[in-house]
Amino acid sequence: MFFDRKKLEEIESQILAPYATHARDSKGRAHAEPEPDYRTAFQRDRDRILHTTAFRRLEYKTQVFINYEGDYYRTRLTHTLEVAQIGRTIARALGANEDLVETISLAHDLGHPPFGHSGEAALNAMMKDHGGFDHNRQSFRIVTEIEQRYPSFPGLNLTWEVLEGMVKHETAYDWSDASGFDPQLRGSLEAQITNVSDELAYTAHDLDDGLRSNLIRPEMLEDMDLWKMVIASLGIDGLHVDDLTRHQIIRELIGIEVTHMIYDSNMHIQDSGVKTLLELQSLPSNIVHFDAEMQIRNKELRDFLYQNMYRQYRVVRMSKKAERVLSDLFTAYVTEPTMLPRQFQDLIAIKGLERTVCDYLAGMTDRFAVEEYQKLFDPSLLP
Repeated sequence: MFFDRKKLEEIESQILAPYATHARDSKGRAHAEPEPDYRTAFQRDRDRILHTTAFRRLEYKTQVFINYEGDYYRTRLTHTLEVAQIGRTIARALGANEDLVETISLAHDLGHPPFGHSGEAALNAMMKDHGGFDHNRQSFRIVTEIEQRYPSFPGLNLTWEVLEGMVKHETAYDWSDASGFDPQLRGSLEAQITNVSDELAYTAHDLDDGLRSNLIRPEMLEDMDLWKMVIASLGIDGLHVDDLTRHQIIRELIGIEVTHMIYDSNMHIQDSGVKTLLELQSLPSNIVHFDAEMQIRNKELRDFLYQNMYRQYRVVRMSKKAERVLSDLFTAYVTEPTMLPRQFQDLIAIKGLERTVCDYLAGMTDRFAVEEYQKLFDPSLLP
């Protein structure tokens, strides 16, 4: 049997919740295109994102640890794939559109600059008089204008629903600006699932990297409720954590978190009585979230990571180095734009000097940014 697009859309209508986003009901694309015979619109969008230059570069962009600190630490790419995996699991259980969740997940961090949030802060400071810099807005610009892969239109020409999910991306550390995408409405069920999957992924996996790097020691976690839950579930003391035990702990933590998210969110959906996507989006707050008790436990973990990992002296030192690298590069290129590659020099008349330089820097990987810095400021190296 050949499962063409219409058959795939029919299957969606049979298995998805009525308040989920159905591909056949998409508001479409900014530029009209014939849809493929054997993929839904959201599946096509996912494939377009996977083939972008920005997606490939995520492999060499920082999550917490700078890329060359070790091949075993998370990068933006591994984080993105983990968000997609968690998102699909939650989506499947809640009757949401897995393809749309995966697509938004794969696109949500495309706009991150090198050196993680330190790089973002540096670029935002540099651009304060020129529109600022925010990785969510940069992700949107990448898929709507920066990536040039088609002769008939700029960007990827993604569906309205994927773009809406991107602009309404929000976590405890990211806040959305949904201008142009019904800002009075909440994100779709799939957008909300992506938001919580992002947070679940980075908290669990940053804890994993913290334990692996010895920035975090097991005894520092003894009083934390989530840690107690995991240790009790596994039946271990939690003080002697070798590599195998660490894998068990993180796997159990993610399992507990995902299970609570599914059951809590399903309860909220049932209690709300929503029957359509519009009703779900018209609610006063997001419906996909933990209950109050689990929210407190997760905030405790986030606060712990902020104080003991993100603000740990090794991470802060590297962050300050990263800020120096991007600040000096920005100043050098703005002072002498002819040092930019020719294709970026040609964009200055269209985008303006500062935004062009910012886009060039934001697209760099950690390694490339460091190499460029050395070439420009180390007299012993060839340019």
